[in-house]
Amino acid sequence: MANHKATKKDARQAAKRRERNRYYGKTTRNAIRDLKAITEKKAAQESVQNVESLIDKLAKRGVIHKNKASNLKSKLSKRVNALA
Repeated sequence: MANHKATKKDARQAAKRRERNRYYGKTTRNAIRDLKAITEKKAAQESVQNVESLIDKLAKRGVIHKNKASNLKSKLSKRVNALA
């Protein structure tokens, strides 16, 4: 365990950030899962914008890499466009 005051504070901040990042990541994964479950094209097109926004926010915060965010958005768009 940390012995210095500043190091203890840093450990608290890191734990808080880690919990926050886990929450945002899990929320986004759930949104992606729900989007993949949609079978109607119109509903999927409306939902894909919100999911892409969540993915962009994860990349901006540094939770995921920007290339991973790009790949996720590309795959989701491809899947939505393939719906009949």
